[in-house]
Amino acid sequence: MKITFLGAAGEVTGSQHLIETRNLRLLLDCGFFQGPRSESRSKNERFHCRPRDLDGVILSHAHIDHCGNLPGLYRDGYRGEVFCTEATADISEQMLLDSAKIQEEDARYLSRRLNPGHPPVEPLYTEEDVRGILRRFHPVSFHQWHELAKDCRVRFVPAGHILGSAITELEILDGSDWKKVVFTGDVGRRGMPLLVDPEPVDGGNVLIIEATYGNEVHPAPDDIKVALRDIIAETVQRGGRVIIPAFSLGRTQQVVYYLNELFNEGQLTSVPIYVDSPLSNRVTKIFRRYVEELDDDVKATLQRDKDIFDFPNLRYTESQRESAALNGHTEPFVVISASGMCESGRVVHHIKHAVADERNTIVLIGYQAPATLGWRLQQRQHYLRIFDREVPLRAQVISLSGLSAHADAVDLKWWIEQSAAKGNFGQAFVVHAEARGAQGMVELLRDNCDQEPIIPRFRQTFTV
Repeated sequence: MKITFLGAAGEVTGSQHLIETRNLRLLLDCGFFQGPRSESRSKNERFHCRPRDLDGVILSHAHIDHCGNLPGLYRDGYRGEVFCTEATADISEQMLLDSAKIQEEDARYLSRRLNPGHPPVEPLYTEEDVRGILRRFHPVSFHQWHELAKDCRVRFVPAGHILGSAITELEILDGSDWKKVVFTGDVGRRGMPLLVDPEPVDGGNVLIIEATYGNEVHPAPDDIKVALRDIIAETVQRGGRVIIPAFSLGRTQQVVYYLNELFNEGQLTSVPIYVDSPLSNRVTKIFRRYVEELDDDVKATLQRDKDIFDFPNLRYTESQRESAALNGHTEPFVVISASGMCESGRVVHHIKHAVADERNTIVLIGYQAPATLGWRLQQRQHYLRIFDREVPLRAQVISLSGLSAHADAVDLKWWIEQSAAKGNFGQAFVVHAEARGAQGMVELLRDNCDQEPIIPRFRQTFTV
């Protein structure tokens, strides 16, 4: 069996790993590299495998850095199935349709900047490509073994990262030997709002594991709830607005859930709160459909609160006119808007109108990839280039890492030890991490693997 690492190798985004045997070629995830526009396009516009020759794709979850290039795979000839959980299939439809719209908008934007006579820039894929790959989705229930072929079967267990996210167990016949490959996708945290905890597995011959925070320990989730309460109260007292850049999937729902709890407890300052992202609104409706997959605290809350994603101060905006009107408000408000790294979407407009006023607060609640606007805010650069204009940064910028949906070193250690309790993993590969996180994971893995854990490089192939 050969494994080739075609993304998220030595970096955090762009998950894509190829497994090959004599009779089988499977791709684990097919995600977008996310970062500055020019670098992202060059990395995402071509594949380093042969899409037409793939026998199947295993999708861990619906974040764009894991599913975002599936339509490109279809565009380049892939016609096999995409195996994932039911919630992942539903969410992926919304995420990929939104991504196609962004590709078309980016292509128009880049084309306008070309010299006269230069061929126009084409989108990486279109809505037609999205519709094509969506027809190939094959939802599989949690905890059930599913036969992909006579020499391969798959089972998903909850990863606790976002709704529908799964840790994949693959049993593959390699020559005359059956081998078990475990692919974590992104491992979630224990005790997070909304989501069930990640579920251990029973070891395996090969482990491919994410390590985004393999060397860090997050603050407790309840600390974030208190921090949000205090940030909103203090900013409103200054007469400012709170801008919360948040990914439409997962992070937005967590923030709204916390604010709903604060409202129910009488701890939320009276201020208008807006979720300004049509995609977030659509994804939240999917969360409402899958409440049976959420944690016990949610189910208990629903006994006394019919909607955990709504309260009187909250409004979901849809139109661009509603969004633009927010920036004309003179009174304090809170807006939660995509994208989480501030590279695109409505939140960029909100930041542009907020950064120069010291009364305002920008709350960063997730990982910020190097060179993104979110990263530049986090670094407190004195001036920010937004829409080709230099804007001074005077607003407060606060980073809250406790809402990260990724397991930290403590949770990863727990999951590894629980999973290896019946026997060590054989060979482990550490992905989806920068250098410090990956090295931290190597230290966590050593006592639970038969061989020295490996941090693969991009396009590196291993025989196992």
